[in-house]
Amino acid sequence: MNAPTLGFDERLPLYQRLREEMLAKIAAGEWTPGAPIPTEAELTRLYGVAIGTVRKAVDTLVNEGLLLRSQGRGTFVRRPNFDASLARFFRQVNASGGREIPASRILARTVQEPSPTVAAALELNAGEQVIHLERLRTVEGRTLFHEEIWLPATRFGALLDIDTEDFGELLYPFYEKQCGQCIASARETLTVGAADNAMASILAIDEGAPVVSIERTALGYDRFPLEYRLSRAAAEGFRYQIDIS
Repeated sequence: MNAPTLGFDERLPLYQRLREEMLAKIAAGEWTPGAPIPTEAELTRLYGVAIGTVRKAVDTLVNEGLLLRSQGRGTFVRRPNFDASLARFFRQVNASGGREIPASRILARTVQEPSPTVAAALELNAGEQVIHLERLRTVEGRTLFHEEIWLPATRFGALLDIDTEDFGELLYPFYEKQCGQCIASARETLTVGAADNAMASILAIDEGAPVVSIERTALGYDRFPLEYRLSRAAAEGFRYQIDIS
């Protein structure tokens, strides 16, 4: 099999065309998160390219965080842990000081027309609807976050047939299992504002108290937006830490 079987722009360097081909297999579910990809020797035979081209394509996907090399085991499709992102900013601990994944409770689930902001974030066409989820995340009954989540209805329609009590604590594995939609990467923006009356009541803080908002657009392996999420929490528990070297 020779290089022209790589069905991408022939003006691209060969390793980039191979990268696109590999990425397409991940996006199509042929190579699944957590599973090993073919070896370098197998990819060389499959695509009829030099071993150096294969290594450069694999290196690119590893550097982008989509593949993970494991010494002595091979190279795997990486399954990111996005739930850990909120832990960068807030202490999610129980009464004994141990870290916990917050419990989740869906407050509402509706199908609606998206706002211009949501439609732009999800790159929706005119007339496309979204599934809107509202949920609370708590530790030992204490509210940490209020979240609003918007999903393209065409991709996540299966969620409408599932009791909201069965959604579980972590949504991304749930999306994958129920809808076949895998989250690969995300963009986050953090801002600070003041709590209005409704948000103050939800978070059990004073009206006007500072609130941290984390806006996230989550993307599939095909780089298509799959989820737009807005998480809000009282700024009192907010912390920011970064190592600079």
